Amino acid sequence: LQWLRNPGPQHEKRTLFGDVVCFLFITPLATVSGWLCLRGAVDHLHFSSRLEAVGLIALTVALFTIYLFWTLVSFRYHCRLYHEWRRNNQRVVLLVPKPATVPSTQQSLLGLQPLKRSSKETIV
Repeated sequence: LQWLRNPGPQHEKRTLFGDVVCFLFITPLATVSGWLCLRGAVDHLHFSSRLEAVGLIALTVALFTIYLFWTLVSFRYHCRLYHEWRRNNQRVVLLVPKPATVPSTQQSLLGLQPLKRSSKETIV
């Protein structure tokens, strides 16, 4: 979530936003176009020439091949940016445990309060 809020330089933000918008627009468009091409190919097989049906099937295959190629390239690009961002923007929280050898009477003399630990904390 932090990467989505601040993925990096301004051009990377624009690229991510543009690719998401294109994906949301192109996915239904490619699906409907492919379905229409295949439906037309079936109709041409039943009522007219096979050459037109083969052409529509080839168009459908080309359409989905280009769509899948673009999706894969875009996804890999943003994954690479994310891994680079993660490598350069690590957040580390260091929790230092209280020494167990200090008696409770010495704790009160030193003004130390017992630490309450959450079950979700991990000591590093």
